Amino acid sequence: MGHDKSHYLAWRHHSQPAPVKLIVIAESPPESGKYFYDPEGSRGEILFREMMKLLDVTCSSKDEGLRAFRQAGRILVDATYEPLNDGRSESERNKAILRDYPLLVADLLDLTPDRSTPVVLIKANVCKVLEPRLVKDGFRVLNRGIRPPFPTYQPDKFREDFNRILRSAAVTL
Repeated sequence: MGHDKSHYLAWRHHSQPAPVKLIVIAESPPESGKYFYDPEGSRGEILFREMMKLLDVTCSSKDEGLRAFRQAGRILVDATYEPLNDGRSESERNKAILRDYPLLVADLLDLTPDRSTPVVLIKANVCKVLEPRLVKDGFRVLNRGIRPPFPTYQPDKFREDFNRILRSAAVTL
């Protein structure tokens, strides 16, 4: 079912842009194993599909979409690499995110050593838990209280909130 963190990071590293222009932080890889960066995955996976819509990219394969994501300078990072959507309560998920916060900070510092690269958080609990901490730790979090839902149930609101965050921060990518 799941993979260990090194497996996820190896997939992600293959698609890491240089320079990184935008860091998107999600909660965790899914329990289903349908990971955003898995090149064998489907381009119909919800988060992948919505990220392609945000970029206005139509791709014929997941690999093509991942290349477009990389060329746009975007990278998706997880708050924890332990799949959390396995029936845990929000409180339990938040504890895991907090437990792995030092690992997330180290990961972010590898991507943006001067902390200047814009960061967008997605999913309400991720925003609630991480936005104040990342801002306090000097990262350039663009959300300013906007909490895009994970796109499974509200894809339109997800895209609307994500675009509103970029517009309000006057970020052009």
